[in-house]
Amino acid sequence: MALSTELTELLGVRHPIVQAPMGGSAGGALAAAVSRAGGLGLLGGGYGDRAWLERELPIVAAGTGQPWGVGFLTWAIDAGAVERALAFGPAAVMLSFGDPGPFADRIRRSGAVLMVQVTDADEAGRAVEVGADVIVAQGTESGGHGARHGRSTLPFVPLVVDLVAPVPVLAAGGIADGRGVAAALALGAAGALIGTRFQATAEALVDPSVSKAIVEGRGQDTERSGVLDIVRGSGWPTEKYTARALGHPSLDRWRGREAELADDDRARQDYREDVARGAIPSLPVWAGEAVDLITDLPSAADLVTALAAQAEDALDRAGRRQRPDSRPPAHG
Repeated sequence: MALSTELTELLGVRHPIVQAPMGGSAGGALAAAVSRAGGLGLLGGGYGDRAWLERELPIVAAGTGQPWGVGFLTWAIDAGAVERALAFGPAAVMLSFGDPGPFADRIRRSGAVLMVQVTDADEAGRAVEVGADVIVAQGTESGGHGARHGRSTLPFVPLVVDLVAPVPVLAAGGIADGRGVAAALALGAAGALIGTRFQATAEALVDPSVSKAIVEGRGQDTERSGVLDIVRGSGWPTEKYTARALGHPSLDRWRGREAELADDDRARQDYREDVARGAIPSLPVWAGEAVDLITDLPSAADLVTALAAQAEDALDRAGRRQRPDSRPPAHG
């Protein structure tokens, strides 16, 4: 049986599974494949790079007749990027990391579902104020960027569910299999937003070395830090947001010395030179704490199907454990 939730009813998708809009790596092929399989695929619009959007938006729009969406980094985009995405008719637009207010009305007027990712209670309240149709509660176990002083997924999701009711909530952070989806539903969420697991699929726009690192990675090897954004000169507001990644030489060199690194122009130049000569990877391997659960590189469609089946099985098994045996005890 399909898992019907407020999310599946709102968006007309079969499964309460949403692929995170991972900047750059969640391209049109990945988002379309997830949506065709019954989840909600989100194009990783990231910083709103026009050339990237012009290449990937037509791919997802032509690649599926099912609902799909696009996600942006709110602090980094302008209205033009949102307008360009809306021209392709996404069913949903997700805003993360920053005030969604400047873009919220335009997204809702288009008829797209407004999804807002939050990392604390204040952000959850702001998401309600701007009229979010779906709120994504992100815990610190997540791969890639998140709150510097955030909360773990398990306590944070039900807090947000209670704070924003009746707005449906998605759980994010540390979810990499169907058991995690089932846990999200048990916490009161209407579905799960999953990132790292979808990085390790056939359609993801990542270098094979990244896929290999994720498959071989361990949760204890991930680290949340602002170092990699500072040394790359990425522009991320690291006073509020850090990022979880697998091990990297820059982390070893600058761990605990972020302020010093920010003032060291030569360190950033050295980083660029090391990347140019291939001494270090061109991009960090963003990965969440559940990376241990990722052991293969399936197609996105197969992954969605497996996640849904695993979630249904986990909920069924949990229900059986909770139901008392109605049969009388045996005697003799």
